[in-house]
Amino acid sequence: MGVIHATVNPETNSYKPHGLDHLDLKQRGPGYAADMAPPTRKKARPSTPRYIAIAALLRDRIIDDQLGPHTLLPSERELAEQHQVSRMTARQALSLLESEGMVYRRPPRGTFVAEPRVRFHIGSFSEEVSRLGMHPDAKLLWAENQEPTATVRRALDLDADATVHTFHRLRTVDGIPFALETTYLPAALTPGILETAEHGSLWALLRDRYSIDLSRSTAVLESIVLDDNSSTQLGVRPGSAGTLLTRRTIDTTGRPVEYARDVYRADRTSFEVTETLTNTSAIALTTA
Repeated sequence: MGVIHATVNPETNSYKPHGLDHLDLKQRGPGYAADMAPPTRKKARPSTPRYIAIAALLRDRIIDDQLGPHTLLPSERELAEQHQVSRMTARQALSLLESEGMVYRRPPRGTFVAEPRVRFHIGSFSEEVSRLGMHPDAKLLWAENQEPTATVRRALDLDADATVHTFHRLRTVDGIPFALETTYLPAALTPGILETAEHGSLWALLRDRYSIDLSRSTAVLESIVLDDNSSTQLGVRPGSAGTLLTRRTIDTTGRPVEYARDVYRADRTSFEVTETLTNTSAIALTTA
């Protein structure tokens, strides 16, 4: 399971994710060539499997030629003839691109270029989607005051008798399901929020209504397999790939103000993480 750690500053939009050996030969006499050990033959590097090479060419063509979504790609038979491989090899190449979300297949019509992924930074879903010029929305599935689990209590540094306001929302981009969000907020900090936070950005609500100055959000990204319920709500096949984003946000005083577990469709989303290297970091990388 792949895991990525990342940190975002909500105010500044800065992000941070947490040779050959030389042989010393001495001059020797007339018998040197005869008694010198024969050179070691280097093992030949295995060639790239043909289906991976064909998938790479198709991937480059989609990106470089800027093929629009739903463009029809060559068939298995056409790819097999172009690259002089079997249809099985051509099918493997297309299957690889399908697993990456680059293409989708509609037998018997063919294989088509998929909609591009939406590239997120780690932050507010609404603000990120709006930044990209698309329309974000949220459908509230349920919201309630809860006694926190041990994990939520630790993440928000809550007292034993504290409760949380919990939201479970379906997030969409231009009407297409993209993510399921479960967000936990300390109830003491957010009175009345259950009646007001159905559609927009919770971060904006924390800033505007509750005067909470957000400072830093730390997230962990994990690759997961979507369960049947999540798959149905997100409009994908059961067992599809997903991304679990677990986020903890603190304010400028260092107080935890949000804990979230968000499940994204892996076929429609990607995350961009940038690390600013300090002199110390660069020295450490060079030494490593």
